[in-house]
Amino acid sequence: MGRFEGKVIVITGGGAGLGRLCALRWAAEGASVVVTDVVEQRAHVLAALINDEGGKAIGLKADVSVEAEVEAAVAAAVAKYGRLDIMFANAGKAPAGMGTIALEDITSDEWDDVNDVVYRGVFYAGKHACRQMKTQPEGGNIVVTVSAGGHNAYPGFGPYCAGKAGAVGIVRSMAYDWGRYGIRVNGLSPTHGMSVNFPLPPETPALGMSYEEAALAESGATWDPFTMFPGPLKVNRPPSLEDNANVATFLASDDSAYMSGIVIQSCDGGSFSRTSIPIPENWSLEDEA
Repeated sequence: MGRFEGKVIVITGGGAGLGRLCALRWAAEGASVVVTDVVEQRAHVLAALINDEGGKAIGLKADVSVEAEVEAAVAAAVAKYGRLDIMFANAGKAPAGMGTIALEDITSDEWDDVNDVVYRGVFYAGKHACRQMKTQPEGGNIVVTVSAGGHNAYPGFGPYCAGKAGAVGIVRSMAYDWGRYGIRVNGLSPTHGMSVNFPLPPETPALGMSYEEAALAESGATWDPFTMFPGPLKVNRPPSLEDNANVATFLASDDSAYMSGIVIQSCDGGSFSRTSIPIPENWSLEDEA
């Protein structure tokens, strides 16, 4: 469709999962993409794939917890392509133990290890994108991958949820402070359909599947939304990375050109529409009497 024709995009955490899928999609629609990842080889492999398919991309190592590496990624985009139109601050990191460590037992180092990526890293990405974008007459666009954990708690994910809630606040602050430069900032908070690579070691090859798709493939079962999906919305397929990539693409494209400071709870399957009070289906006042 060419929605990103002529656009220059930096993606953090682009070597696998949502970042990788968006890099492929956006390059196919005309973008010049700077793929960054904490695992340098993953970034290079994806950039080579994009170039082999006729797109434009370079791959770089960037640990978003290191400000100088984020700054260097922006500088590389400008040096190679002359500008920066879109920053996709997508890099994330799971907490130590993947939810198995009690919140009261989390160490300061474990807390910082997560929040240096999901909270501080978003600030670094926005900060250095802004410094370039404010020099451009057209401004720019910053998209942040937040999480449902930024709105609701996950058991054992206290440091992660705190950082993601902070990221929601950063999105709003960046949108307010930088709107004067024509820079808009929005986020998406995936609930379902997120990458199975997320809890795996960083060097794991990109698998290109959601948790739900991977579990279904492993079990060999047939998808049944009534027994396999906890949300109110019942669809005859599992949630996928594409469901979140569709929202990220909307926010990154000019289709959302007059939106800023918004965080969309993407691929939630109706989860955020309901109360936590257990109410049976087809209940009536007579049943409660």
